[in-house]
Amino acid sequence: MSAFEVLVSNITQSFLDHGYEAMTMSKLAKYCNITRRGLYHHFSSKEEAFRAMVDQNNAHTRQNSIREGGQLFSAGSNVLDIVTAVLDVRYGDTRRKLVLSPYALEVNDYAFRLCRPAMIEAAALFQADFAALLEQTMANGLLMLRPSISIETLVQLLCDGARGTNQSFFAPEPAEIAARYRAMSQAILYGCAEPVKL
Repeated sequence: MSAFEVLVSNITQSFLDHGYEAMTMSKLAKYCNITRRGLYHHFSSKEEAFRAMVDQNNAHTRQNSIREGGQLFSAGSNVLDIVTAVLDVRYGDTRRKLVLSPYALEVNDYAFRLCRPAMIEAAALFQADFAALLEQTMANGLLMLRPSISIETLVQLLCDGARGTNQSFFAPEPAEIAARYRAMSQAILYGCAEPVKL
C-alpha cells in the first residue's frame, strides 16, 4: 500500500470511529497522526478527504471482488460460489466495516450525499467487470441464461439484491452476510418457485 493509501485508510477509520459531522480537519489530522499542514497538502477539506475514503473503498472492493471471483473461476468453482464471493467482497466488506461503527448511519448518509456521482460510476465499472466474469462462466458452459435475460440484467439483479440485503430492516449480522448473499443469489440464478398451472 502506498503512503497515500495508508493515509486514506487512517481517514476511513477516523470517520468510522468519530463520525462525519463533528469531524474537523484538525481532529482528522490528529486521528491520522499527521500534521494539519500535511493533511491539507493532500486534501483541501474534510469533504475531499471523505470522498477519497469512498473512492478508495470502491476501488479496492471492486478490484478485490473481481480478483476473488476470477481465482474461484480458475479453480473450477461453481457459479453460485463465484457470485457469492464476488458480492461478499464488493458489498460485504464495506457492510462489515460499517456495522462496527457507532456512526454507521451518519457515514452512510454522507456517502450518498457527497459521493453519489462517484458511487454511481464505481457501480457501473464494477457491474461491467462482473458481467465480463460471468460471460467467462457462460463461455465455459457453467451458466446458461434464459433467452429473455441479458447478462447486464442478471448482474443488475444480483447487485440490487446485495445492496438490498445490506439495507434491509432485518440486516444480517456480519458473520451471516455471505450466507444471505448466497441465498439471494441462488434465488436469482435458479429461481425459488415454479408457476402454477391452472
